[in-house]
Amino acid sequence: RPDGRFVLLDACNLSSKTARDFDELTDAGSAIDAVLHLHPFHTVSVATMHDRLPGARLYGTERHIAKNPDLPWQSGRTNEASVHEEFADVLEFSVPDGVDFISDNENVHFSSVLAYHRASGTIHADDTIMYVELPRVLGLLGIDDAFTFHPTLSQALEQRAGAADDFRRWAAALASDWGDAKSLCAAHTAALVTTGGKEPAISKRLAKAIDAVEQTLARHEKRYG
Repeated sequence: RPDGRFVLLDACNLSSKTARDFDELTDAGSAIDAVLHLHPFHTVSVATMHDRLPGARLYGTERHIAKNPDLPWQSGRTNEASVHEEFADVLEFSVPDGVDFISDNENVHFSSVLAYHRASGTIHADDTIMYVELPRVLGLLGIDDAFTFHPTLSQALEQRAGAADDFRRWAAALASDWGDAKSLCAAHTAALVTTGGKEPAISKRLAKAIDAVEQTLARHEKRYG
């Protein structure tokens, strides 16, 4: 942030090396201003990270709070505009339209709050956008790494008329507004860092990902309108 302190997005277990780097960068965590939990279904390491950073302000979604009711949560939720405005000095946020933010189906992990750190050109996306790095030999054959929307989209779309088109417009706006991104920090797999070489730009990858779900959206429109 402009004052030199940091915002941490989400939580995970840290390897020994990562923990050392983390502590060196953040003065053993004392420079962390706030922790923002952005994916409702990523809750495993919430309490552990809070124990590590007890002085950091803690923000989450309704599901984070429900799963960890004894933690000192701030009143704002990470999917709310008030929190987005609070951290607008360093981050931009986007919440997918047309889909359930917290699905009743515990296996549908599509939606999350996406964050964009424009200064570094990095999009932080939990599950909503996925990236899988394929073996190098496939790249030599002209096969790109997998850059897709989470496969539970069809289950996440709201069961109402217009939901598919709302999602379509949201995705198109994301590709336009954040099209200058250079990197994607995705959950579970690898980070994508484009170097200006032969790799397709993030904007082109997003456009392909949108095209790839068009049949899913069309089927939903056929059923619900």
